[in-house]
Amino acid sequence: MNAEINEKLRGKTVAVAVSGGVDSMSLLHFAVAVAETYRIKVVALNVEHGIRGETSCRDTFFVKEYCKSRSIPFIGYSVDVPKKAREEKLSVEQAARILRYECFFDAINGGKCDAVLTAHHSSDNLESVLFNLFRGTGVKGLCGIKDYDGKIFRPFIKVSKSEILEYAQKNGVPFVNDETNFCDDYSRNFLRLNVIPKIKELFPEAEQSVIRLAETLSADDDFLDGKADDALTVKDGVCYIALPLHRAVLARAVIKALKTLGLKKDYEKVHVVDVCALAEKENGKAADLPLGIRAAREYDRITLFCATQQAAKADGTIAELSFWGKFSGENKTAFTLCGKTLTVCPADKKTATDDLKNGFYADADKIPKNAVIRFRKSGDRITKFGGGTKSLSDFFTDKKIPLKDRDGILLIASENNVLAVQNVAISDKIKMTNATRDVIKIL
Repeated sequence: MNAEINEKLRGKTVAVAVSGGVDSMSLLHFAVAVAETYRIKVVALNVEHGIRGETSCRDTFFVKEYCKSRSIPFIGYSVDVPKKAREEKLSVEQAARILRYECFFDAINGGKCDAVLTAHHSSDNLESVLFNLFRGTGVKGLCGIKDYDGKIFRPFIKVSKSEILEYAQKNGVPFVNDETNFCDDYSRNFLRLNVIPKIKELFPEAEQSVIRLAETLSADDDFLDGKADDALTVKDGVCYIALPLHRAVLARAVIKALKTLGLKKDYEKVHVVDVCALAEKENGKAADLPLGIRAAREYDRITLFCATQQAAKADGTIAELSFWGKFSGENKTAFTLCGKTLTVCPADKKTATDDLKNGFYADADKIPKNAVIRFRKSGDRITKFGGGTKSLSDFFTDKKIPLKDRDGILLIASENNVLAVQNVAISDKIKMTNATRDVIKIL
């Protein structure tokens, strides 16, 4: 174990993930051998994947008996990888990894251990980098397998397979063979059995070269991640990315924002590209993303938020309340729609004239009988106070109202004619004049 891992694990209970193969059995043997020196308590953690039937159960029994004979505490899990692969349309490899790590974190969160050690080695690192490269990846995928990631540690990541085999032979470490390791039906096995041996024939130092590459790229990756963190601000569930920004940093900031908003796996490169493109577009341009997330260019930043459709009923129609169906003209009335409240109350004309700076006053008689309280919808227009009609969207832009707030603003409207925008403005169509008799105040 390197000094950094040693320091992080000192005094901890560590669970060695043991399948029964030579790699994990060697790691278990090694961890027990250095436990006193490193002041760690060692337990074994085995996950029976349900892939190979009796053979898989045999391997679990082998590990359990080995631990029993040496008084090593044993933690066992049994999962159904084929079922998960079928139900979620995953490869067997993907399903196995997901379930395996779920077991790891269950052990950690359940207080059975403080960290988990896995037996990944330098050949696994080479295999992982090639797999990511051929599948299509960015810098992160070429960083390889880290020696530790949170509470998952990989003490053998710079150790070669040949060194592990030598260690097992020298120390008489027993192990079993997983026959699926020799089947090239799985993509990683195909690389391991058919591609990597050919690479090593031409480049014997391939594994060490990959380690050096991964270390270099990891440093670059950490630097770019730091720049992305600096550019990203999260407040009240809304993500703000400051502009201008180098495209390499912008893409990372976008991915971080998407993950913050809950889009962890369902985003695609095209979604990131669409958001990054907003940096070159004018204010007000937007892009819609999965899970109802919207990204918008707002002056010197890109804003990402969950665009909740507050105005939508289950049947897709617009939720609304009749204005005159509730307001009598005599009493203060609160209209509450989807958690938002607009209040209308009668007002004295003289008071209204003296108080124009502290509220929005209107001529009640100019509000049509079909007027409703609702949120915005396509085609809405407003005649500005003082004259001039424009789309509500352009009006909001003129008023510098962020896109994320627009769906939550209550309106008084007659068909597509917006008569009042809560806390923003009233239309010229309902303004008071000398002839006004009945005045209302809109809050």
